[in-house]
Amino acid sequence: MNRKILSLHFLKPVVELEYQIQQLEEMNYINNLFINNEVIIIKNHLVQLKKDIFKSLTPLQRLHLVRQSDRPTTLDYIKYIMNRSIELHGDRGGTDDPALIAGIGTLDTRTVVFIGHQRGKDTKDNVLRNFGMASPGGYRKALRLMQHAERFNFPILTFIDTPGAWAGVEAEKFGQGEAIAVNLREMFSFNVPIICTIIGEGGSGGALGIGIGDTILMLEYAVYTVATPEACAAILWKDSKQSLAAAEALKITSSDLKILGVIDDIIKEPVGGSQTNPCLAAEIIKEKIIKELNKLLKLSGNERKKLRYKKFRKIGTFYEE
Repeated sequence: MNRKILSLHFLKPVVELEYQIQQLEEMNYINNLFINNEVIIIKNHLVQLKKDIFKSLTPLQRLHLVRQSDRPTTLDYIKYIMNRSIELHGDRGGTDDPALIAGIGTLDTRTVVFIGHQRGKDTKDNVLRNFGMASPGGYRKALRLMQHAERFNFPILTFIDTPGAWAGVEAEKFGQGEAIAVNLREMFSFNVPIICTIIGEGGSGGALGIGIGDTILMLEYAVYTVATPEACAAILWKDSKQSLAAAEALKITSSDLKILGVIDDIIKEPVGGSQTNPCLAAEIIKEKIIKELNKLLKLSGNERKKLRYKKFRKIGTFYEE
């Protein structure tokens, strides 16, 4: 794990142990049996420490974890999940939003359309990608590719990782709300299977713009929320420092959302999160997506549409005693 994430205080013991292991392995006497045994003991302790820490992460700690720059992005996963792929550009209306990528790929032996939010890996890249906050052009590009998938009977895979849709003046000027609303409507109408996977931060309408599907999957440490805890705290208590309480109340974790019926299943991550082993994380995601896709392909288009509609109609129902 990179030492740059020391800002996450709950990971400090993990980083310190990893540094100890690195120091021991760089010692001149690395072939010494005693040192080798010490390294093995510390590595075993490190695995257990990671399990203990990650098992008890608070909702806010999960949010901070998935915002880290070393967290795998949509393009990272596409590289591992697809046998081959090509990114397609433009909404055919004059824009090409780098915050939301889309293309065609081969999953196993089946052609699919993939769409996903794309964060940057550093400050320069984040500025280019607008920190994964898509513009109206991005959602219209996604719609264009989804319509292409419907026309040629390709399943649609979406990967959600955004703090929210871009809320700038230009976004409103070019119809951000309308672009997202049209995507919601159209995604309910498609006959082809749609699988949505929340890989990091699923924020507000920005996430929903590509988040209507037959199966909603979520990585173990990902979060999915109507508003960021900071925004929620500022709205409710006029104090963003109350974000810890807001995160608890919002029920943003995968386990909470599974109980509430907002998502269908949780995808386990490697010990320490997907950033510790992106290749393994991608393999787990790929296996799960193929399994769910095979189930959906046994249904007719009309059956999928009816079940999709019922799924979202059930969300938010509750009973008063």
